[in-house]
Amino acid sequence: MRLQSAIFDMDGTLLDSMGMWRSLGGRLARSHGAEPPPELDLRVAALGLWEGTAYCKEVCGLPGTVEELVAEVWDQIEHFYRHEVRPKPGVVEFLSLLKMEGVWMYIATATDRPLAEAALRCAGIEDYFRGMITSREAGQSKREGPEIYERALRRLRSNKKDTVVFEDAIHAIRTAKAAGFRVAAVYDPSEPEQEEVRRLSDYYIESFLEMFQADGGGRPL
Repeated sequence: MRLQSAIFDMDGTLLDSMGMWRSLGGRLARSHGAEPPPELDLRVAALGLWEGTAYCKEVCGLPGTVEELVAEVWDQIEHFYRHEVRPKPGVVEFLSLLKMEGVWMYIATATDRPLAEAALRCAGIEDYFRGMITSREAGQSKREGPEIYERALRRLRSNKKDTVVFEDAIHAIRTAKAAGFRVAAVYDPSEPEQEEVRRLSDYYIESFLEMFQADGGGRPL
């Protein structure tokens, strides 16, 4: 495969961070001494931060206003990105290999820039990338369209046939494929539609560690 440049999603692709996002409701409830119902985290994740926090407050009887509770959740998120987040296994080695081979790399993430930059620093991988673009900066989410990938591609001064987009989420994979990009899907347990992920992607990576194993289980680059 010709690979001149690579565009990487961050959460769930490079960073082992989706578990944090999927457990916000339960963590908030427990921080106030409440025992969350089993379905709370799924419900909060589906609703989004504000509506999910309001739902958490209602079902768990949490004290304070929704605004105050949202501030608590943001403090938890920021602390995680600044002090706890780690790269997924094999990521550092894989990025080092691509850099050694002269591949230009860019971040395309839905996470806002200050948190994303803090996360990359905490994970120790910020120096591998020539830049970053966020969904907010692109003016379009990955569900809505491929603008984030198109802008990253232009900044890399590359073309689609020599570029691979690395993603873990099915909606982002669909968007990138529809726009004509080659896609390497990276397994993350937060994405339940793995059969569809495999079907749509050009390459499937169960773990970046497999890229350094002769008998790796995916379709190596």
